[in-house]
Amino acid sequence: MADVVIFGVKDFASLAHFYLRHDSEHRVVAFTVHREFLPAEGEFEGLPVVALEDLADGYPPDKVRAFAPMSHRKMNRLREGIYNDLKGRGYELISYVSSRATTFPERQIGDNCFILEDNTIQPFATIGDNVVIWSGNHIGHHSVVESHAFITSHVVISGHCRIGAYSFLGVNATLKDQITLAEGTLIGMGANITKDTEPWSLYKADATRASKISSADIDF
Repeated sequence: MADVVIFGVKDFASLAHFYLRHDSEHRVVAFTVHREFLPAEGEFEGLPVVALEDLADGYPPDKVRAFAPMSHRKMNRLREGIYNDLKGRGYELISYVSSRATTFPERQIGDNCFILEDNTIQPFATIGDNVVIWSGNHIGHHSVVESHAFITSHVVISGHCRIGAYSFLGVNATLKDQITLAEGTLIGMGANITKDTEPWSLYKADATRASKISSADIDF
């Protein structure tokens, strides 16, 4: 069992604490944030919160590991910044892969990944560093998810796709096989992607509009 310090004191940190506590061999011993964001009560989830600037004093990198399961804000670059900060301080970053996710032998998953339940990661797929994959996605065979990406829920990535670094895929997005998402691509929920994308581009599905037919007039 390895001791772990989680970065953050909001929902993502709370969820990470829950998952690690109930579905891993890791033991969370503290949380950390920058000094200016320390909570007044000095604790979170019943554990101490330590300023990142002082973390090595009580929780040195030769004694604990770190985990930064942060959101996609600023197209994942805030999470990348904390990831690089912790590594620069000498911390080894763990990954969490749910025991309820479907993976296969010889899986390739980087560090500081947060992969939740009901994901299917097919053989020969590769996941980079600092990637968040929320619940219920399909990552097709021979596909590559590059570092610092965020995949929400019920996304279908077909075989031989490449998801560029910093990309964000919204709920129910679908990618046909052999698609490349360029760096920083933002795919809106429900979008169907059939061609390669441009770097730092936005693709969204047409907004759903109400029909002129009243649902009260439909007999089924």
